[in-house]
Amino acid sequence: MATIKENLALIQSNLPIHVTLVAVSKTHPVEVVEETYNAGQRIFGENRVQELVPKFEQMPKDIQWHLIGTLQRNKVKYIAPFVSLIHSVDQIDLLKEINKEAAKNNRVIECLIQVYIATEESKHGFSFDEAESLFKSDFRMLFPHVKIKGLMGMASFTSDVQQVKKEFLSLKDFKAKIESENSLDLPILSMGMSGDYALAIECGSNMVRVGSSIFGSRSYNQ
Repeated sequence: MATIKENLALIQSNLPIHVTLVAVSKTHPVEVVEETYNAGQRIFGENRVQELVPKFEQMPKDIQWHLIGTLQRNKVKYIAPFVSLIHSVDQIDLLKEINKEAAKNNRVIECLIQVYIATEESKHGFSFDEAESLFKSDFRMLFPHVKIKGLMGMASFTSDVQQVKKEFLSLKDFKAKIESENSLDLPILSMGMSGDYALAIECGSNMVRVGSSIFGSRSYNQ
């Protein structure tokens, strides 16, 4: 069985230079994160605030911590002092809360707008119309302590590669449209996980969220 260091090296060697790897360390203990850190990884993603905060406290401070899972408004205050990027901004009220807590910490928090591109009800995010309305608004004035860096999307969990490709391309095309129509620069397109990140990169992703391909299978009994 390959080690974490070997898995990480293999993935990094296959990623184009313009693609950022977020190592998704959810459910894995600090010791495992340390092993990955010692292998050179500096960007980690967590799904839950209650896991992210203690790992931040215990790990070196040159790590960039990304919150990639659903974020409840009442949990924003716990990560606002240090989080590097929030991938999962899926509603205006959450954007308002992030802006409020960032102001309290004298920070500008970088965020991605999560857009709903899948066919599954378990996935969520702004609709294309809702996201378009946001970007047409004066969002920089409304949320001065938030910097929207791009878009995030999660494709349907299906073996139908053409459907997944269609969903990824829909977000790539939407990003291009939003940038063109609103004279915006949204440098990040976060799409793709362990099972589909290669396809996501083909479809324009420049940030991938990879967990099990680095760390192996997870235990959800914690």
